[in-house]
Amino acid sequence: MALDLSGRAYRAQRWAARTALAAAGLAVLVPLAYGGVGGVLLLVAGAAGLGLSAVAVWWTLTLRGPLRWAAAVVAVALPAALVALFAATLFWALLASVALWAVAVWSGRYALRGTGSSRVRVMRERKAPAPRRPYLIMNPRSGGGKVVRHSLQEKAERLGARVILLDPDEHQDVTALARKAVDEGADLLGVAGGDGTQALVAGVAAAYDIPFLVISAGTRNHFAMDLGLDREDPSSCLDALTDGVELRVDLGYAGGRPFVNNASFGAYAAIVQSPGYRDDKIGTSLELLPDLLTRQQGARLTAHAADRTLDAPHAVLVSNNPYRTDDPFGLGRRDRLDAAVLGVLGIRVDNAAEAAGLLLDPAPGGLTILTAPHVVVEADRAEIEAGVDGEALVLPTPVHCRIAPGALRVRVPRKRPGTPQPAPRLDWRRLRKLAATVGRTAVHHRRP
Repeated sequence: MALDLSGRAYRAQRWAARTALAAAGLAVLVPLAYGGVGGVLLLVAGAAGLGLSAVAVWWTLTLRGPLRWAAAVVAVALPAALVALFAATLFWALLASVALWAVAVWSGRYALRGTGSSRVRVMRERKAPAPRRPYLIMNPRSGGGKVVRHSLQEKAERLGARVILLDPDEHQDVTALARKAVDEGADLLGVAGGDGTQALVAGVAAAYDIPFLVISAGTRNHFAMDLGLDREDPSSCLDALTDGVELRVDLGYAGGRPFVNNASFGAYAAIVQSPGYRDDKIGTSLELLPDLLTRQQGARLTAHAADRTLDAPHAVLVSNNPYRTDDPFGLGRRDRLDAAVLGVLGIRVDNAAEAAGLLLDPAPGGLTILTAPHVVVEADRAEIEAGVDGEALVLPTPVHCRIAPGALRVRVPRKRPGTPQPAPRLDWRRLRKLAATVGRTAVHHRRP
C-alpha cells in the first residue's frame, strides 16, 4: 500500500510539472495570439518601460532640485501608464495570462515539493531543565511600549524571574548589566527589547554558555521571527520559563560586536549615522543619497569573502546565516540559524544603465550574493560607519566579520507558531525533467 501511495504521489507531481509547463507557455502565447504583432511590440515596450523606470528611480536618488522631482514623476507615472496600456490593449487576454501564471507557479511548486529543491532542515530542539534564577532585561520604550502594554514585568515576576527595567531617561550599559546578573547567579538571560539590545545580551549569554530568552517586544523582531516566536503576543515568549526547549543557533560578530541579524556597511550605514535620521528617515535619506551614490562622500569599501573580492560596493550586508533571495514573499527571512555561515549581499550601481540592469538582468553584475564563514571589510579610511542590528556604530578598519557556530543556547516555548517552510524554488529545468518521465515511477520510492 505504501508503495502504491508513493507511486501515486510521484505521478501527481509528474502531471503537476506538465501542467506548470503548459500553463507557463499559454501565459505567454495567449496575449501574443490576441494582440498579434501589436502584442509583441507591447511586450517590447513593457520591457523598455521597466528599464526606463529603473533609470528614473536612479535619477530620483542621485539628483537634486527640479530634475529630481521630474524623475520621480516619471518613476511613478510610467509603470502606471504601462499597466493601463496593457489593460486597454489586451483586455481579457491579460487577465487570462495572469491566471495562467498563477496556475503555473502553484503547479510547479507542488511538483517540486519533497524534492531536493524544497528540503530545509529544521533546527533541532533539545530538552533542558527550567531555569532557577532567570534574569530579564526589559526596555519600556521598545516597540512603542510593549513591555507596559502587555504587562511583561508583572508576568515575568510571577513566573519567578528577576526583571531589570531600563531607565528611559539615561543611557545604561546593557552588557555590564548582563554580566552583573551572571555574577549574581543568573542561569538564564533574557531581553524584552530591540534586536540591538538582544544581540548585546546574547553575546554575554554565549560567553558564559547559559541559555538566552528572546521576548518579542521590539519594533520589527526579526530575530524572534526567524526563531518561530509569536510576534503579536510577546507575553507568550515567557512560557519558555516553565515549558521550554533549547535551540543551538549561530551568533555573528563584526569587529568583536555580536549581532543576531546583520551588520551593514556603506550607504545605508552612513545614512543611519545622521542625527536627523530618527525623526525624518525619508528626508534624511534623500538629502544624503546623491553624494553617497555618486561617491562624493562616504568611504570606498572593499570586501573579501569566500575567495571573492567585492570592489567598491555601495553597500555590503553581512548576515547571521543567509537571507532568502529566491522567494519575493520570503525576503527578510532566514530558513535556518544554524548553518554556520554568514550571508553576504553586495550592491554596486554606478550609473543609470546599471540601475536598469538590476531590474532587467537575471544575473546583474552589480549584485553579489554568497555565503562565507569569514568576511573582511576594508576601506580607504581608518574608521567606517556600520549598522549592527539597527544600531549606528563607527568601527575601526579592517572590520573582521565571523560566525560562531552553535554559540548561543536560545530557550523558546515548546508550543510556538514556528517558521513557515519556504515554497520550492521554481526550477524550470527540474520541471522539464520531471514532466518528461513517461510510464514509470521513481525508483527511490520503491526502496524500503
